[in-house]
Amino acid sequence: MNTVFDSTDPSETVNGRVAGLLSTVLFGPDARREHGFWRRLVATEPFRRPLWPPPGPTPDERLALAHARLRTLNNALDSAARPAADPRALAALHEWLAPVDPAFATVAGVHYNLFLGSLLDHDADGPRDLSDFLRLRRIGTFLCTEVAHGNDAAAIETTATYDPGRDGFVLHTPHAGAQKFMPNTSPAGGPKSGLVAARLIVGGADRGVFLLLVPLTDASRALPGVRVRRLPARMGSPVDHCLTSFDQVFVDRGALLGGAQGRVGGDGVFRSETEGRRRRFLASIGRVVTGRVCMSASAAGSARVTLAVAVRYGGHRFVSAGRASPPVPVIAHRSHHGPLAEAMATVFAMSLLHRRVLDRWEKAAARPPAERETAERLVDIAKAWITWQARDVIVECRERCGAQGLLENNGMTELVTGIEGAITAEGDNLAIHARAAAGLMADAARARQEEPAPGPASGDLADLRFLGGLLDQVEGIWFARAAARMARAAHGDPLERWNAASGPALRGVEAHAYRQAAHAYDHALAALPDGEARDRLAELARLFALRWVARNSGDLLAAGHLTAGQVDALTDATEQLVAAVSGHLPELADSFALPPELLADWPIAGADYTDAYDDPGASWHTTAAREPSGGAR
Repeated sequence: MNTVFDSTDPSETVNGRVAGLLSTVLFGPDARREHGFWRRLVATEPFRRPLWPPPGPTPDERLALAHARLRTLNNALDSAARPAADPRALAALHEWLAPVDPAFATVAGVHYNLFLGSLLDHDADGPRDLSDFLRLRRIGTFLCTEVAHGNDAAAIETTATYDPGRDGFVLHTPHAGAQKFMPNTSPAGGPKSGLVAARLIVGGADRGVFLLLVPLTDASRALPGVRVRRLPARMGSPVDHCLTSFDQVFVDRGALLGGAQGRVGGDGVFRSETEGRRRRFLASIGRVVTGRVCMSASAAGSARVTLAVAVRYGGHRFVSAGRASPPVPVIAHRSHHGPLAEAMATVFAMSLLHRRVLDRWEKAAARPPAERETAERLVDIAKAWITWQARDVIVECRERCGAQGLLENNGMTELVTGIEGAITAEGDNLAIHARAAAGLMADAARARQEEPAPGPASGDLADLRFLGGLLDQVEGIWFARAAARMARAAHGDPLERWNAASGPALRGVEAHAYRQAAHAYDHALAALPDGEARDRLAELARLFALRWVARNSGDLLAAGHLTAGQVDALTDATEQLVAAVSGHLPELADSFALPPELLADWPIAGADYTDAYDDPGASWHTTAAREPSGGAR
């Protein structure tokens, strides 16, 4: 029983109470309202892992299942507009459902967030009927990236030219590089419409990139003027990724998603309250930021499930302990439980940082633009860091499960490949970290001018405040190096200056993410009362911080922030925490509050996992059936 999602049982064990308190840390004090619906949904039959006959489902069968689940979800909602209008609901959807079916999470995220969310966020010249999309008579998709334009999407070349005679826009793809790249635009799942990002041409002038609502397919084929071709199979979830192009496709003026960034009036004149084409573009695709929050949620949820399964499997996979000793669970070995303990510290950090970023970003929506930009930058940093950390955790857990982890029926391979999509989706990780680096470098320069860097500090490696100060110093060291390298570069060449600084600057962004995750740990610890749950969380927080300090111990030693003795003591301090955390791995995994039905669908999560490989026709069954009933001979 988990007290966050279930009624409190007075006879609940101490371990259960600890797990319940830690679940509150992971999912927040309002977990039942925010997460309860999605947690219950993954336990229902439509979202259980089906038993496919060998050799398993084809990609098209898995895609059909994803669309069937999309309709199941849509029917279960009181309004399909609810998740589109509620970023917390969208994040929770991805957190619980991406581990179950990454393909479903992709099509649901595109439909509810990028498509419906954008329609709800932008103005129309008149009432826009959304009933087809709310009832899934038409599935929505989002067409921004082009073959030749990914992270530089503001430079896309698809055009939407205003035709005053017909009072509408003509969409056109001028060459192969301008084809829309990767959107799920095939007729799979049913008729589709898309929001197409195109360069708006009005009165012969380029007004910037805007979104237009465009019907793409009927139930079986692309509509006239629209060309859709499936891309080669990609690693990860089987979504119908396509190339899409337009040949003089006309849509009426109401198809344009307008707002402060601009609109075309009934007089055919373009008007905008937003200066600059890049700002107009960013306003048009604002839902991509929500998408990054959802990618963080997907990664955190997938890492939690994979780690929980690995912990359970390690507890009931027995190996020889030597000639004179009985077999022991493989998790008893330091070489096995050590990586899982470190993964646990990372998964808590990922989950806590995701929650911290979601809170700050939601609050920033009503704040001044500067605060919103800072919150968006933290969303970007967290998305990249969390998805990268999730990949490391998921791969580590797969390895700890050996050959069992390679089999599709045990669920891990889909998440190993699925996380690669999250790393690239809604902005490639390295690109968004590079963009964040510029802002953080400027902040660091201002801080150095306003307040000199503190001198060497002294403290105890068991003190979280001291460790937090060391994390601050690591970030400062890397940004100071970036600034020094940039200052030495040629001033007339911006690219050369950035290339000179980008290496240490990106290390600084990574350090900033670690520092933000450590602050999230601090905030969570402050909310917990004294007791075992707080002790467990403090152990995780120290292990998380110590591993990062150890990675940067040379720099901290050189700057005088660590002594030689402290550097030498890092190994023992880390090993003590690994031993402490590994002793509580099962209850820490219980705090993930995974429904029993979900875990039951992963064979290696159960102690009877060998039953999944039983052979009714094998000799151990047939011999017993042939033996006479008179007993032993």
